[in-house]
Amino acid sequence: MQMRNRSSVAYLVIVLACMALAQQPATQGASSMEKKENASPAQVKLKELLESKVKAEWEAFKNKDKKAYSDLLADDFAAVEDDSQGMRTKSAAAAEVDRSVVSNYFLFALNVIPLEPNAALVTYEITMEFPAKAQVRFKRVLVSELWLQRDGQWKARYYQETRVK
Repeated sequence: MQMRNRSSVAYLVIVLACMALAQQPATQGASSMEKKENASPAQVKLKELLESKVKAEWEAFKNKDKKAYSDLLADDFAAVEDDSQGMRTKSAAAAEVDRSVVSNYFLFALNVIPLEPNAALVTYEITMEFPAKAQVRFKRVLVSELWLQRDGQWKARYYQETRVK
């Protein structure tokens, strides 16, 4: 009887251990810190470059600088925001700069995924702050942007945002 209990307990321990391992997220062999350390100098440089461009976009909005914003967009730029107003062209997106009431922004979790030498997907989360008297004070969105290098210049080609509630 005692031997049977030990076998049952050992079996139970193995089953529980297997269940615990099955519930663990799969790792791809490297933590994010290791991936960062293993990133090539070109990848690091691309991330720094595109991060500076994304920040320049938001600074242009905050400072109502339509020219600076437009200069970051490809001629065939398209954007979809969370306001149900449909697709925007470059000119429609640039016109929004004049009406912007973004007083500050908080950008985080920026990630750059190189797609090919002249294309990259940039994803990030941003919280926009609006003036104290605004009906909505903060808006948090997840953003995906497609950046393309054309004629030696990196330009935003596509912008998609999804509101975080």
